[in-house]
Amino acid sequence: MNRPSDLDTLIARHQDGLALPREFYTRQDIYDYDIAAYWNQSWIWVGHESQLPNPGDYITFDYGQESIIVVRDKEGALHAHLNVCRHRGSRVCTESSGNARVLVCPYHAWTFELSGQLRSGRAMGPDFDPGKWGLFPAQLRVFQGLIFVCASADAPPIDAGLADLAPLTAPFGLDRLKIAHSASYPVPANWKLAVENYMECYHCAPSHKEYARSHTLKAPHEMEGLMEPLQARSAAIGLPTDIYHTSGAAAGGAGADTYYRRYPLYDGFETGSRDGTALAPLLGDLTGLDGGATDLQIGPLNNFLIYADHVVGYRFVPRGLQETDIQIVWLVHEDAEEGRDYDVDALTWLWHVTSLDDERIIRHNQEGVNSQFFQPGPLNPMEWGIQSFYEGYLGLIAKPPARHAAE
Repeated sequence: MNRPSDLDTLIARHQDGLALPREFYTRQDIYDYDIAAYWNQSWIWVGHESQLPNPGDYITFDYGQESIIVVRDKEGALHAHLNVCRHRGSRVCTESSGNARVLVCPYHAWTFELSGQLRSGRAMGPDFDPGKWGLFPAQLRVFQGLIFVCASADAPPIDAGLADLAPLTAPFGLDRLKIAHSASYPVPANWKLAVENYMECYHCAPSHKEYARSHTLKAPHEMEGLMEPLQARSAAIGLPTDIYHTSGAAAGGAGADTYYRRYPLYDGFETGSRDGTALAPLLGDLTGLDGGATDLQIGPLNNFLIYADHVVGYRFVPRGLQETDIQIVWLVHEDAEEGRDYDVDALTWLWHVTSLDDERIIRHNQEGVNSQFFQPGPLNPMEWGIQSFYEGYLGLIAKPPARHAAE
């Protein structure tokens, strides 16, 4: 992927404390380079182990022009492969999920083991060596049931951060979840505007009326006044209220960001529901609801909101220069039964209406950024997460892309 010739000039134009220059959201060559230099070099949350209970089960995850297969082999191990046939480049798996004894390219029937090794290249002649033509691997990590992949052979060093997060998230039993519902909200905007919107709550009070009724992030001064009571309630049910944040060099390198913070909901709200009452069975080994919510970030692209009774996972997946899917996944305890233990409409209500708001405000944001009169404006202190995102993003794209796992 060719590096834009003026990229260094554009990076130099960015001033700390201001939004990015317009070109980062409007130029096709920069979008293409984002996929090569940022997305292909980052850890991406693609699913949960509960989606792959049996040998041969697979899921695919697509972003930009890329696609990755995650599959469980006959011995129970998970593998990640780039979804590109080594013959003529066809997609090998064309469905989002399924079960297969082997992976067969639908074009010319090249057949790959679940491990990625080529079993047979049909009628390729006696001198053909299948051992040289297995599927390109992607890197894979499983953190408490959450599956992450990276296409780069030099993936960000995330292991130390995961080890630090593990005791903080252990009480939630993330490995004992299942997906209750997922939804996608297409928005005509560059993926960075969608990420930036999630990284700040300066907009929450004016833009998210339903969310602002229950979540104190919209008003930091009010949140601080409710922290001490939350800490006592959280301790009583076995939840830590530590703040853990590491990024950049402190995390071991760009793209290795990790973040954990539990914060209070307003009085009368035990979880993120319309009326404040529980939506699903308690997670993990928790013994009660504490009226709090946890922001969890693993790598710069993967965000989770964890209540005591359910988890909401967020992704902002690029489809084109100004085409992004806001993907929301709701997870509940593995033993919960729909209709008995939770109602999907009630479970998804808050983040459905909030995502509809987000689609609207991000769309209008892109429309304004497209104007020839746009100039980057100053960030508010509540937008510190955007500044952190910029530092990591610009740091990664400033250098040539690292090797892909295929190289």
